[in-house]
Amino acid sequence: MFGSRPVRARHVSATVVTLSLALALCAGAVPVAAADDGARPVDIGGGRRVTLDCRGSGSPTVVLVSGAGGASDEWTHIVDAARPESEPKPDPSAVLPEVARFTRVCAYDRPGTTRLDGTPNRSTPVTGPTTAAAGVEDLRATLAAAGEHPPYVLVGASWGAMIASLYARVEPARTAGLVTVDGASPFLKDTLTPAQWATWMDKIRSANPGQGLETPDYPAAVRELRAAPAPPRALPAVVLTSDRPWDLAVGGGSTWPAWLAAQRRLAEELRARHVTDTDSGHGIAVERPRLVAREIRDVVEQVRAGQER
Repeated sequence: MFGSRPVRARHVSATVVTLSLALALCAGAVPVAAADDGARPVDIGGGRRVTLDCRGSGSPTVVLVSGAGGASDEWTHIVDAARPESEPKPDPSAVLPEVARFTRVCAYDRPGTTRLDGTPNRSTPVTGPTTAAAGVEDLRATLAAAGEHPPYVLVGASWGAMIASLYARVEPARTAGLVTVDGASPFLKDTLTPAQWATWMDKIRSANPGQGLETPDYPAAVRELRAAPAPPRALPAVVLTSDRPWDLAVGGGSTWPAWLAAQRRLAEELRARHVTDTDSGHGIAVERPRLVAREIRDVVEQVRAGQER
């Protein structure tokens, strides 16, 4: 998800991705309590609070960073992969509970995000567009206040990949690995035409619903990433890319080739293993949770092997 979420519950289908400009993950009328196992409020200072859901044990700790406007339940629910427009449901095969079987894992409700059923989460609202740097600061504060310990494997979906990638650059001593899940790439500004980029930014700004909800400042995030140190050379990394075409619908032809080109450049920059055979649309985490968990486990095992040497 990149921009603001649609008014109704969020969905993975290409139609809703186009209309919402959020590249949103699935949603449905699911009781909030169903995804709240382990969730707790964390005071991050300044009168602000973030809800954090941590499970499992072991090191490194995996940190799941949702797409724009998305809460932690994007990692606890799944959809029928054959019907990605179907309503999501909590399931033990979802990414968070699956990862909790082999290491410590945390997901959190960023300020201003909403749950899959469209209801607000219990974190503090936000004001104005949110940058990747602001997301990093909130994540840093959340993990510290909760008493979670590095090293971390950061996993970012869609817009969340911008936050995860920037965190890895500015906190290399705390970052042990990185996984992007059809993640937002700073190279998309280069692979889209200038007209497509401008139209997309205009639509994101015009779709901002206000009311303290998260809206990413994508241009600022691109600048922040390009100004940050280069990714650590030895960082274990995986880039997961959707293989079912979808489109931003910003005119000037399909944006799908630009998305794929930006993904390739992201994988090259991170020196990551690039997984393109995902049999999924944009919402890989809810459509193919076992695939995502398997790739996370591979990175975790690489980290552990390095720690043993």
